[in-house]
Amino acid sequence: MGLFNRKPKLPAAARPPLDAEERVLAWAAAGNGEGDGVVVASNLGLWLPGRGHRLGWHDILKAVWSGRELTVTPAERVAERDGYLVVADCPAETYLLLDPGELPHQVRARVTRSVAYTQHHPLPGGAGRVAARRVPGVDGLTWTVRLDPGTPVDDDAVLAETDRLVAAARAATAPTDA
Repeated sequence: MGLFNRKPKLPAAARPPLDAEERVLAWAAAGNGEGDGVVVASNLGLWLPGRGHRLGWHDILKAVWSGRELTVTPAERVAERDGYLVVADCPAETYLLLDPGELPHQVRARVTRSVAYTQHHPLPGGAGRVAARRVPGVDGLTWTVRLDPGTPVDDDAVLAETDRLVAAARAATAPTDA
């Protein structure tokens, strides 16, 4: 991209309330017919129109770029277990990006980079995905279990099995002393 083809700087009025160590990586105007908004990718996460807070990269379960629209599926915390969270899909949010620039690439790269481990497993009455995610500014990994739709979240057998699966995954991914 040439010097004169660079995207203009994010307007101050559209700038989200960034943390001191946070910096803007890419941004795009979103046109969803509900007023103007801006999608902003930072080193710490994604700022979406209509939200007063940032979604951490580790809190995004899925992000899909259609070539015109960015669809983001955030995680919702359903339960907190010993050493991991049980999460479910929040409703997907779709944004038409008028001039996407580097934003889709940054979203894909950052969400993908946050995943350190992922494995889908059968569970009593359903299935679920055990995942370990990297969280900016946090040492180690954050573990989650995302239950498939219809899998009972409060069933004792499901919780016992997810406890076992997360423990096994932690042991398999733990650094070994040489």
